[in-house]
Amino acid sequence: MTNTNTAYKVIEIIGISDTSWEEATRNAISIATESVKHPRVAEVKEMDVTIDENGKITAFRVKITLSFKYERH
Repeated sequence: MTNTNTAYKVIEIIGISDTSWEEATRNAISIATESVKHPRVAEVKEMDVTIDENGKITAFRVKITLSFKYERH
């Protein structure tokens, strides 16, 4: 049963990794949850890579939205 007396906030975060999009996602969520309480859902919105002058991928980046529950005070 859903609690209808609840509100959620959604924020946008960009995570970066030098090894994978999965790690970039984990990094974004891990860092965000240091200051955001009660995270609920993260949705990957965009994925991209940065490439150096030799064509080598230097970073994997993800843009995610993260929703979290507001706490009542």
